[in-house]
Amino acid sequence: MKKTVILKDDTGQTVEVKLEKFVDHINRYHRIGTSIHDERGHYFTINETFREKLKKISKK
Repeated sequence: MKKTVILKDDTGQTVEVKLEKFVDHINRYHRIGTSIHDERGHYFTINETFREKLKKISKK
């Protein structure tokens, strides 16, 4: 069973994502620098802080 998590987008709305698929996408397309990711109409600013947050969530 794939793990799903609830994240808050840039506006503070909650979004349920499949963790492994989400992290794989971020690692592939948003690996360095700062960029914006659109997840079904919810926007996330991807930067080093967000990547670290995902790493911590993934280890749980």
